[in-house]
Amino acid sequence: MPYLTGFSEVLAVSHDDGAGPLLRIVIVVAVVGAALLAWFLLRGYGGDGGQD
Repeated sequence: MPYLTGFSEVLAVSHDDGAGPLLRIVIVVAVVGAALLAWFLLRGYGGDGGQD
């Protein structure tokens, strides 16, 4: 099972201390939030426009 050796090495390298994982989560949440906000704001422009 030599393919598991590479996977365990990747896990060992990516398990460092610092703000890396937290910063990654914050960036992902910000991008998803911006996409949802854009969808929410722009969904009203897709109607027929005749409703007042």
